[in-house]
Parts: sequence; C-alpha cells; structure tokens
Amino acid sequence: MSARQGNSGPVAGLPPRRPPLGGFGGPHGFGRVMEKPRDLRGTLRRLVIYLRPMWLLLGVVLFAAIASTLLNIAAPKVMGRAITSLGQTFALRFTGMPARVDFPYVSRLCLWLAGLYVASSLFNYATHYILAGVSQKTVYAMRRDLNEKLSRLPLRFFDGRTHGEIMSRMTNDIDNISMALQQSLGQLITSVVGIAGAIIMMFSISWKLTLVSILTLPVSLAVTATIAKRSQQNFAAQQAALGALNGHVEEMFTGHKIVKAFGHESKAIADFDSINERLYEASWRAQFISGIIFPLMNFINNIGYVLISVVGGIMVTRRQIELGDITAFIQYQRMFAMPIAQTANIVNILQSMIASAERVFEVLDEEEETPDTDATGTIALPVRGEVRFEGVRFSYRKDVPLIEDLNIEVRPGQTVAIVGPTGAGKTTLVNLLMRFYDVDAGRITIDGVDIRTIPRETLRRLFGMVLQDTWLFNGTIRENIAYGREGASEEEIVRAAKAAQADHFIRALPAGYDTVLNEEASSLSQGERQLLTIARAFLADPPMLILDEATSSVDTRTELLVQKAMAELMRGRTSFVIAHRLSTIRNADLILVMNRGRVIETGTHRELLARGGFYAELYNSQFAGLAAGRPVA
Repeated sequence: MSARQGNSGPVAGLPPRRPPLGGFGGPHGFGRVMEKPRDLRGTLRRLVIYLRPMWLLLGVVLFAAIASTLLNIAAPKVMGRAITSLGQTFALRFTGMPARVDFPYVSRLCLWLAGLYVASSLFNYATHYILAGVSQKTVYAMRRDLNEKLSRLPLRFFDGRTHGEIMSRMTNDIDNISMALQQSLGQLITSVVGIAGAIIMMFSISWKLTLVSILTLPVSLAVTATIAKRSQQNFAAQQAALGALNGHVEEMFTGHKIVKAFGHESKAIADFDSINERLYEASWRAQFISGIIFPLMNFINNIGYVLISVVGGIMVTRRQIELGDITAFIQYQRMFAMPIAQTANIVNILQSMIASAERVFEVLDEEEETPDTDATGTIALPVRGEVRFEGVRFSYRKDVPLIEDLNIEVRPGQTVAIVGPTGAGKTTLVNLLMRFYDVDAGRITIDGVDIRTIPRETLRRLFGMVLQDTWLFNGTIRENIAYGREGASEEEIVRAAKAAQADHFIRALPAGYDTVLNEEASSLSQGERQLLTIARAFLADPPMLILDEATSSVDTRTELLVQKAMAELMRGRTSFVIAHRLSTIRNADLILVMNRGRVIETGTHRELLARGGFYAELYNSQFAGLAAGRPVA
C-alpha cells in the first residue's frame, strides 16, 4: 500500500466565488453598486423559459400596463379642453362681453376626466396584482429547482463554497429576482409607453414647444450621467467599508471571549473606529452626491417649464395655441422627463436581476452527483458488515494524489479505529465509505457487494453517524432525537436518551423533552448537544456505525459513561471510530494507523505499542511525553 499526501481543502477547478450584490444607494437607486451579468442573452433566454408557462398572464399585464398609461396620457388633453373653455369664457368677460360658463360641457369633460383616472388606476392595479402572482410563481419554481438541485449536488460542491455564499443564492438572489419582476417590469412598460405617448401628444399640440422642451434633455442627461458616475465610485467605497465593518464586528463578537482574555478590547475599539470613520466619509460623499441628482434635474426641468410658459404665453397672445393646450403640454413635459430617469434606473435594476439569475443558474448548471447505476446491487438481510477496500485510489485534485492502492479488510462486528495526524486521510476514508465521494479506482465492498451498485439512500441507511460537529435543528429535544428514525415511539426515544446518558439532563430542563431548541441549541452546552446526537444514533439502531470524535466535547466522567453505552451499542456491529484522543480506542479490535493517505500500521492497541512504531510515538506524545521535542506527523 502506498500513497502521497494530497490537499483536502477547497477543491480546485471550481469557479471563483463572486461577491454578493451591493445594496441600494441614493434616491431611487441612483449610484447603486451592482453586479453586471456576464451572459446577458443566455440568462434572459433561461428566464423566459421560467416565464413561459405564464405567457397569458404576461399578455394581460402588457395590455393592462399599456391601457393604464394611454388613459393617463389622454387625461391632460381632456383637462386642457376644460381649461380652454373656462379661459375663453373669462377672457370674454374681461373684455366686457357677456359670456357664461358652459357648465354642461365642462361637467362632461370632468366626468370623462374622472373616468379616465379611475380606469387608469384599475388597469394599474391589475398590472401590479397580476405581476405579483407572476413573480412569486416564477421565483417559487426557481427556488424549488434550486433546492432540488442542492440535494443532488456532491459533497465536493459544498466543500468548495461557504455556507453563506450558498444561502445568498437561495435567498438574496432569488429575492432580488422577485423584486425586479414585480416592481420594475411593469414600470418599464409604463415608462417606455409613457415617453412615446408624451412625445406624440406634445407634437400633436405644438412642434415648436416640443423642440423647446427637448432642448433641456441633453443637459439633464449629461448632469445625471456625470453625477451618477461619481456617486457610483463613492458607493463602491461605501460597500467596501461596510463589508470590512461587518467582518470586523462578526469577528469581534464571535471571538469575544478571546478578545477579553488577551486584553485587546482597546485595539478592537480602535480598529472599529478607524473602519467606521472610513464608512462615514464614503457614505457621506456617496449620499450627498447622489442626493443632488434629483434637485438638479428638477431645476433643469423647471427651466424647461419656464421656457415653455414664456414661449407658450407668446403663442397664446398670438392665438397660435389655446390656453388649455399649454397646461396639457406642461403635464406631458412632466410625463416625458420623469420616466427617462425612471427608465435608466429600471434598466439598472433589471441588469442586477439578470446578474442574480445568472448566479442561480450557475448552481443549477453544476455537475450533479454521479447517478446510481441501473444494475443496483442487493445486500442480504441482516447485513453482516464485512467491509473491504480493494486497490482504492482517490484524490480531491487530480494532479495531487491522496490515496493510492489502499487495501483494508474489516470482518463483521469488528470495531475499527482510524488514527493518524491531521490530513492523513481518516475522514476521507469515511467519505468514500458513505459515497460522499466515489473512488477514482479500485472498489469498496460491503458483504461482497460493490457500494457503487447500491443506491446511495440505501447505502447510507446502513450507517449511523455521530460527528464531532453537532447538528441540531429548530424544534423540541424529542423531535431532534426522533430524527434518527421516523415513527419512533416515546418509549424508544427515552430509551435512546438513557443509553446516551442524556435522560438525566433532559429531565432537569423546565420543559423536559418538550424543550424547544434554536438552530444553534445555545441553551445547551457543547457536551449536552453532543449527547443528543449520540442518542439520535442509538435510536437509528443501524447495522454499522461511524463515530468521528463522538465524545470529544463531553467531560471525562460522562465520556466514560458514554463509552460504556457505546460499547453496548457497537456489540455485534461493524464500527469505524475516528479518534485523536487515543485513550478512547484502546479496546478496538483493529487499529488502522494512517499517514499521508496510506495505512502504515495495523493491529491492536497492545500490539502497536509493543511494536514501538508510529502509533507508539503518537500515543506516548499524548500521555507519557516520550516524544517531546520530536515532530509527530
């Protein structure tokens, strides 16, 4: 048997981690820090696939949005006619001529105006109501597909990414898509139709006034682009400082006891003040610069209104245009100016949405776990637990071999301890046995059946696992223990807790077995959390066991009790025990000593000590200090 040491850290060849999307900045999102999509067309095509089942609803949304905008555009024209009628009447009275207000005509126009606004509001309501359903159904399907995909991905994927990054794609990116679909899609339609409709109506009233109005547009766009560019730089600095501040706060609170123990409170505060000062300066500049965009735009637009009023007033005196048309034109000018800024912002939000969708699709495109073969093997019941590693080769990175030509034979019912320095390949052995990773060459058999022919779900039911890192979910203690076997009775749950030496502390809690734990089970000590996971393994009652430093977090007295209970649990079962504290595996039937991916020594505790080799060196370094000053690796 031979092997070369490999790196079992993050897996090479995975795509680099991408930073999360930035937050909003400035009014209406101006200066927003965002991530641009790399494959715009491809991502849009895939988004359309998700939207395709709702094409009829999207058609209704398009119709309702256009109808709402057109009705809104028609309203100023009707209002202008009413104002023209009233203006003509008062003009005649001003010259001394008898004239009466045509109330029936003005009333009809007011009724028409009210009807237009009501109908426009109803269509606008329908647009947002239907879009809310479309967006939620779309992200529901995406979230479902993403969740199902994550359940099919190999452990290699999760080893190469942080939990926070995966959660960000499941939550932040999905929510970003939902928000953009629900809010921006309808606004984009209404803005584009509003701009086109306003221009048409403005030209229909007066092409001269329209040209005067358009004169201010280049100035407005130039100001917006210049300020937005500067504010984006400042928002980038703000996001960088905010990320540094969040990281610093998380580190200080996570390691609060360490900071206190070493007396570094003043240094932590000084570092916080320095980062906070940078954040303040960057945020002030970003908010101020982005905050002046709309006042400047309003100032430029008001100049346009003044020009229109002056030119329009001259045209009214020359009877080239009606008074009501001037008021209608000013409203159309507002309809034309505001959607331009909105459209630019909406495009940015949609661009951010596509970037989020791209991040989600990256996960959906990940290579899945090798599917189970059609020719599935069967294991005769009851399972005897004979395990063999035959010529096994494996590496996390193809260019750095970890395990080469590994051969191990474990007889039914044996307790096998796996020991060795960090990085020797102990946990890798368990990962291969559970098919979290598949071997590159050779094979692993259980009762003579190649585990690659056994469905993963069936294979993993053969093992009970207790890991060093405890995992408890939000629920009662009873539910957490019952996770080990579906349909377990109350009596079986209590029996498992007693076997794991957990019953006494559970009953001491105010609610006993009904005590509700949060995800971190912060109300329990680390040792108590470990005992609950051991009770879960007792309840599962599997034919084989894997214990990875299962008693590392309990006190010495409890450890002795748990070891006694585990000895009873492991009786007649093939058990694999990974241990760093060698005192816990003295009674193992077989000890495998691993180093650099290969088994270098095998035997019982006494045999290995008598041999005086690598195991004896490890053991003595822990208990007798005989290896002091000599490297243990």
